[in-house]
Parts: sequence; C-alpha cells; structure tokens
Amino acid sequence: MNVPADLKYTAAHEWARAESDGTVTVGITDHAQAALGDLVYIELPAVGRKVAAEEACAVVESVKAASDVYSPVAGEVVAVNEALTGTPEDANKDAYAAWFFRLKPTDPAALGKLLDAKAYEAVLGDA
Repeated sequence: MNVPADLKYTAAHEWARAESDGTVTVGITDHAQAALGDLVYIELPAVGRKVAAEEACAVVESVKAASDVYSPVAGEVVAVNEALTGTPEDANKDAYAAWFFRLKPTDPAALGKLLDAKAYEAVLGDA
C-alpha cells in the first residue's frame, strides 16, 4: 500500500497535505480507494463551507458502496477539484494526485495532530 511519508493521515483514511499558502489539501488514501473499488461518483463540498474536524463533507460512491469523506481539520473550504466529479476514476489511478478539496484551517497547528505515515501504517496493520 502506498503511504507517502510527507502527508498526514486520519484513521478514517483521508490524507492531508500542508501547502505553502497555509491551506490544507485533502483526499482519500490509496487504501481507501482500493477498498472501495472502482469509483463512479464523487460529491464535493461547496466552496465557502465551514467544516468541523471529522465532519462528513464529501461523498464517494463505487460499484461496491458509498462512503463519506471527512475533513481532517476544521476550516473553510477554499477550493474543490471540479475535474474529479467528471472523472472520479482518477482517484483510483492515483489517490494522492486526485485531491478532493482545500481548506483554510481554523487552527493551522491542528494538522500536526494527525497521524504520520508510520502511525497510519499501524492503523492499516490493525484493519
């Protein structure tokens, strides 16, 4: 399973990357896309929406199941990957390139409280 060391993770299988402009880019992990199977639909949050940490704010549907995507940190959605709604299968091709949304975090330090790659791999080992 691909778990890049430069990202942060949640136990619910989202990844988060701090950007140089202070925003946080969010997507689903390689494990999540593999478990879901072929993605056929993605619903993204609205730009401007304020979300709490661990709040369901997006939906992915596959041929097997539908699943919520949770915000790893609290903040305001400042961008969404509109291209992904037309080609949800891109998340199956490269889960870390197919980002879902970007947040301006309420507390920039909150990102540091998420799992690092080693801790996320331990979560996967327990699954």
